[in-house]
Amino acid sequence: MADIEKTLPLERSSVQAAHELIKSQIHLTPVLTSTTLSTLASTPQTPEALMDTPYAGRTPANPRINFFFKCENYQRIGAFKARGAFHALMRLTEEERARGVVTTSSGNHAQALAFAARTYGIPAHIVMPAISTPSKIEATKGYGAEVIFSGSTAQEREIVAAEVQKRTGALFVPPDFHPDIILGQGTTALELEKQVQELVTKDASLSVHHNNSMAANGQGITSRSINDHGLSSQKGPGHLDAVITPLGGGGLLSGVATALSGTGTLVFGAEPSFEGADDGRRSLASGKHITNVNSLTIADGLRTHMKYIPWTVISNKEKVRGVFAVSEEQILQAMKLVLERMKIFVEPSAVVGLAVCLYDEDFRALVEKEGGEEGWDVGVVLSGGNTTVEAIAKIFSVTEPRAERAAGKLDPQGEPKAKDVPG
Repeated sequence: MADIEKTLPLERSSVQAAHELIKSQIHLTPVLTSTTLSTLASTPQTPEALMDTPYAGRTPANPRINFFFKCENYQRIGAFKARGAFHALMRLTEEERARGVVTTSSGNHAQALAFAARTYGIPAHIVMPAISTPSKIEATKGYGAEVIFSGSTAQEREIVAAEVQKRTGALFVPPDFHPDIILGQGTTALELEKQVQELVTKDASLSVHHNNSMAANGQGITSRSINDHGLSSQKGPGHLDAVITPLGGGGLLSGVATALSGTGTLVFGAEPSFEGADDGRRSLASGKHITNVNSLTIADGLRTHMKYIPWTVISNKEKVRGVFAVSEEQILQAMKLVLERMKIFVEPSAVVGLAVCLYDEDFRALVEKEGGEEGWDVGVVLSGGNTTVEAIAKIFSVTEPRAERAAGKLDPQGEPKAKDVPG
């Protein structure tokens, strides 16, 4: 990878430069709306639903939320990670590319780097924990990469990656913490904000602000002030009030926060709470960066700790307003809604942001307080769709060991050994 000291700074203009560079290699994924899910989010939870939760006894919040879903499950390789992988490789010199690349990943970054490397004829060596889901292993091999198995701990993976580097001379391309990766992932937000503006310009009723007196004749953004970024600095149709993304290693959230810095759009992160996978939320609460995660959350793409460079962005309250965490059951409920109501095939990690909007009373109370009667237009990044029917069957009902292996909770020997695994 390029020397970190020589990379573009983590600012909006750098994300724009990254998008210009990679846009020919990535899909412009769709932004979809759902009246059903927006209505659900805008309906208070019942007191019974809050029983046995930290919110028991509270008056349920009553926010108004309209959703705009950025569907990165339709991205090349089925996840947003293609953006960072292409940007990282396109920043390398021809001499650097010739050396090949190596990384450690449980699946989505593995596939993304393997695919991008094949595009440019670059040798790719992917260190994958043995516990990685079979579908992701086979997809990575299918893109032409050499797959080398390792243990699941960070130390075990790093030892194997170092051995591969020594053997091949390949450059290490991390899943989440290099600025080139972060800037690439941030291009998701640039597309999202533009697509929402276009959608609301055509149909202002999609926005909670469609009755805003500053919008003329229902035609979206027409009379609001424009800031230095060329975007509206006030609430109104077409301007997202907030964007929420999943948080694992932090590349996506820090990239989106960098892209939207100064635009007036608030940025939030979402994590699973199971077995301490909410290290981002806990890090912000304590003011100390947590550097270890050992979780078997069903959101397998988020079974890793937030890395240091993303932490420097995410811990900046001017860039990331907050991080919230949801339970396994809430993730399943959100996933079921997306599968059944929106007819979109997603993996569990993709829906943690939606789950926060639907079920986290602290977040919902924040929207109610700050959004008032109008409410918020919220962009939700559905980060990927790399799962299988068998894995989905397992997490909803199936119990046999073969399905547990498909869900990425058992290694080939039938042992549950996932520890701090980057997606």
